[in-house]
Amino acid sequence: MSSERVDVDLTVNGESHSVSVEPRELLAQTLRERLDYTSINIGCESTLCGACTIHVDGKAVKSCTRLTVQEDGSEIRTVRALSDDGILGDLQTAFSEEHALQCGYCTPGILMAVDEYLESNSDPSRDEIRDEALQGNLCRCTGYENIVDAVDVASDALED
Repeated sequence: MSSERVDVDLTVNGESHSVSVEPRELLAQTLRERLDYTSINIGCESTLCGACTIHVDGKAVKSCTRLTVQEDGSEIRTVRALSDDGILGDLQTAFSEEHALQCGYCTPGILMAVDEYLESNSDPSRDEIRDEALQGNLCRCTGYENIVDAVDVASDALED
């Protein structure tokens, strides 16, 4: 089996990175294991849980099924990009204040999915939050009610 490697350039949260990867290496692995962006969690490796959700060129994607070589030249944002110099953003603050997490494993992926959703729908109904904003993201610890509350609070903050 060939161990041929490919050089890939990524910009993650505004920081440029050049990495040499095997063509089959998953983006989630590269971000976690090579670049130390440990907020990307790998839960299912089949796009079902959403724990690995990040933004690639402005779109929420599940990084567990994307190859790193596919993202050469891409602009990537992780949950770290939602804060400003260590100060939590509105969405993160709402999750904290509304107790919208327990173990926290799924939270970064949910935050990234919801962040993209709120860009196109800044005033969603609670049903839209459940059915659309959280679609494709699983949380095994909560009953989602506090997560819905947090997204609702965050959307109100966006309107201010």
